[in-house]
Formats: sequence, C-alpha cells, structure tokens
Amino acid sequence: MSGRAVLVTHPGAELYGSDRVVLETVSALVERGWDVVVALPVDGPLVAAVESAGARVRRCPTPVLRRSALSPGGLVRLAGEAAAAVVPGARLLRETGARVVVVNTVTTPLWPLLARCLGRRVVSHVHEAESTASPLARWALTAPLLLAHRVVVNSAFARSVVGSVLPSLGARCELVYNGVPGPAHVSPPREDLSGPVRLLYVGRLSERKGVEDALAAVHLLARRGVEAELDVVGAVYPGNEGFEARLRQQVVREGTAARVRFHGFDRDVWPHLAAADVALVPSRVDEPFGNTAVEAVLSARPCVVSATSGLVEAVAGTASAHLVPPGSPSAIASAVEEIIGGWAQEGRAAQADAVAAARRFAPARYRSDVAGVVASVAGRRPRRPRRPRSGR
Repeated sequence: MSGRAVLVTHPGAELYGSDRVVLETVSALVERGWDVVVALPVDGPLVAAVESAGARVRRCPTPVLRRSALSPGGLVRLAGEAAAAVVPGARLLRETGARVVVVNTVTTPLWPLLARCLGRRVVSHVHEAESTASPLARWALTAPLLLAHRVVVNSAFARSVVGSVLPSLGARCELVYNGVPGPAHVSPPREDLSGPVRLLYVGRLSERKGVEDALAAVHLLARRGVEAELDVVGAVYPGNEGFEARLRQQVVREGTAARVRFHGFDRDVWPHLAAADVALVPSRVDEPFGNTAVEAVLSARPCVVSATSGLVEAVAGTASAHLVPPGSPSAIASAVEEIIGGWAQEGRAAQADAVAAARRFAPARYRSDVAGVVASVAGRRPRRPRRPRSGR
C-alpha cells in the first residue's frame, strides 16, 4: 500500500451540498501531497471539478442506502447491488493501493466494510442527520460508522444524532464545520427596495426542502399587497420529475406564474445571490448543516431560514438571518415583510455578517482540519499545503 495514496468515495456526481464539500476534501488532500483517487458511481459535473483539483476519478458501482431500501423488496435490491459491487470495489482498493479510505456520507455502507476487510484505515464523513427518522432508519445509517477509525461530523447537531443511536461513537467523532467558499466580490444589498422584492431559493427541488412553502409565501405576499418575485435555482433528482411539474402547476393555480422563474441547476450561484434581495431556506425536515444558508450570508443577503437542526447552528449569531417554523408559508411571508420594513438596518447587518461568516466557514480552515484528520488516521504528520507555482 502507498503511504500517500487515499481513496475518496462519494455516492453521486452533482454539485449540491455534500458534493461541494467532498470537492473541498479532495482539494485539501491534493494540496498536501496525497495521491487522491475519487470513486464515483455515475457521471456528472463533479467529475470535471475533481479532475481540475488534481485528483483522478474512477467509476465504481456503489449501492446507496435510501429510504426505499427499508422494506423487504428494497432490502433484496440493496443486497443484490451490494453483491455486484464487492468485486469492483475490492479491485479498486487494491489497484489504488490506498492506505486510507474517506467515505463521504453515511449512505454507502459497503465502502467501510470493504475497506476494513482489506486492512485499510477508514474516515467516515457524516453529512446526514435526522432526529425524526424512524429508529430503524437511524440505526441503518449509523451502524456502519462503527467500522470507521474516525468520524467527521459537520455540526454539533449531527454529532448528537449519531450519539443518540450509538453513544460509543462519541469518542471517534470530530466536529469540522463545512468550508464554504464565498463569492469573488460581495455586492452590497440594494439601498432602495423600489419595485418588487427579489426572493431567491437555491437547492435541490424536493418535498423535504420546502420549495412549495417558498412558492406559497409569494402568493401570500401578493394577497397582503407586497410585490415579490421568486427565482428558483435547482433541479429535481432523477426520477422525481413529477415534483417539478407539481411546482409549476402550483404557481399557475395560485396565479403567481409571472412572479416565479425556474432556472434549473446552476453551479455558479453567486450571480443569482447578487441579483436577489432575500434568500429563502425553507427546509421542512432536519438538516445536518446549511450550506445554502451560509452562502446567502456570505453574499451579504438577509435570509429566512427554517428553525431546525443544523440550519440554526449554521446561522447562529447572524443578525440578518430570520428563523421561522418549518412548513409555514405564512411565517416566511411575515419574515420577508419584517425584512422589508427594516431594510436599511438589515442591509448593514448583512454586510457585517458576511465578514464574520467568511472567517467562520473559511475553506482554508476546513481544508486544514479535514486533512489533519486523514493524516492522523494514516499515522502521518500533516503536511502544509503546496504553494502554487509562480509561473516564472
């Protein structure tokens, strides 16, 4: 096995929250001289980003533990996928010669098992945490962490959920807040809110993320005499196209089709945030962290955020973040009205919050912390990042 080889595994190839974080992990390891191979089961925009960071990508089948697997039929399918993935996964581990395997997310339980069976060291990075999930679901997602030598959690909330299922894992958990890169240039909020207030939703289009509540809030604001527009930046996951169709039907039914624009997925969220006045993060369920909320704060935009789980932790101490009960379009609309009513003060607070968030969630801090965890598991002294060549 190579002392400087590391295999990073991930269940997808998009560029949403955990995808962006694994990209930061890969960049951190490459900067510090690791030979990084990233195992992905599918193609997608993450592939080019990983390769640009200096790592190699290998396709490898990966069974993913989803809610649908927690049924007799689902378990049979998962077992079949796992059986088909054992040989390719073991072959990749041997070919890379990786001493350490970084398993990104808890939804791929085969990787920790394969790695331990072949004598590799394992770091598991937890991006999921639902305190309201069924006991069976929480146990199924948490139990594979027992195979990890070190567990990285992205919030104290995530650590508490892990500990509530398996208290013995507490000593292996290390809190490392996500590193969230900010925009190259922070555009100050508009001084004058003339015309409609510009709302923005960024993220996956799914029932869990509360997109329907954001749309309903636009309708309520119109009924209250407040002119508001909403830009929706994101896409559904494959197989959930019917949900987007329902969203489009909702805006027609509520008479807000002219006020809502669907942009689809866009890797570059900063122009959308720069054009917005207020960001909405209306998740209905537990979130282990809140990358999209942090991105709004980094852009100096006031935000309306569901008061739940890791989202509260992500915006703690942020004066321009307004917390609302999950699943309440009325509360979202009222928070937007409150922001409009105190716009000058909100703008000043948002700009101060952007500076503080840039320090708290600095990618350099994240890269140093996560690389240190990998080095300690490998039994090596952490290296300093390599300086870029001057080009002379």
